[in-house]
Amino acid sequence: MLTSDDLAFFGVLAGSSSLAESARKLNVTPPAVTQRLRALEARLGVRLVDRSARQLSLTDEGALVAAHGLAVSDALESLAEALAERKGTVSGHLRIAAPHGFGRVHVAPVVGAFARLHSRVTVALELSDYPAARLIETCDVVIHIGPPGPPSQIVTTLAPNRRILCASPAYLDAAPPIQAPADLALRRCLVVRENDEDVTLWRFQRPRHEPATVRIHPAMSSNDGAVVRDWALDGLGVTIRSEWDVAGDLASGRLRQVLPDWEAPAADVVAMLGARHGRTTRTTAFLALLRQSLTPAPWRAGVAA
Repeated sequence: MLTSDDLAFFGVLAGSSSLAESARKLNVTPPAVTQRLRALEARLGVRLVDRSARQLSLTDEGALVAAHGLAVSDALESLAEALAERKGTVSGHLRIAAPHGFGRVHVAPVVGAFARLHSRVTVALELSDYPAARLIETCDVVIHIGPPGPPSQIVTTLAPNRRILCASPAYLDAAPPIQAPADLALRRCLVVRENDEDVTLWRFQRPRHEPATVRIHPAMSSNDGAVVRDWALDGLGVTIRSEWDVAGDLASGRLRQVLPDWEAPAADVVAMLGARHGRTTRTTAFLALLRQSLTPAPWRAGVAA
């Protein structure tokens, strides 16, 4: 006979890479985890964990228990959410994912304000290079900048965000002039490698002109947007960065927009709702607060990022 405590215990175990990690999460000793696991296996009459593997590995029976435990956990969470809604309270656990830079600057402060307003909600914010691609199944809300994903994905737009071709005045004054997108193939280009995208193909559009596509040859690249922005500020080349990230630098003159008549595809700030969780009271309350903080978009109101 399995209890809800058993399922919660095994859920932590299944989500850990080792017994030692699960012990840390449960705030007990590794021998205590081993003892409880053995007692659970003896009660069920099946082996749940393969002890021959270097890392914690579930047997087929263990995977079955973990899957059913997750379903039970989701059902209990849904029930608690429904009861809370009847009482008009916001409670439960809110899981949020966001890109590193935007998350630090624009999401984390809102998470703090939300926690102060709703003390019955526990909040986990995960900053990631791949929030949309890898965390949508485990989070309630994923903040994403760029294309919103498949049509079946529940998406709400939070703020407009252009992508701007720019470079420092020092670089532009020293390099040959950039008069058309094709010129970028011969210039020092700085790129951010993220989300497994082809970052060497830059696209531009202009009213009453055919779209332009150019294959650039990156002189420097990084998976951290802040690093690429700093390189651009240091005069190391030309880059395409989000409006939210460089609006302050453009306003101050530290960066200068290149080819202002041409536009790169926009990358609006959107919220993607996890398929398993949907729109709960806590996600609705959080999104309302986040949208309020982004209206009007701070980067269009003269606030430097």
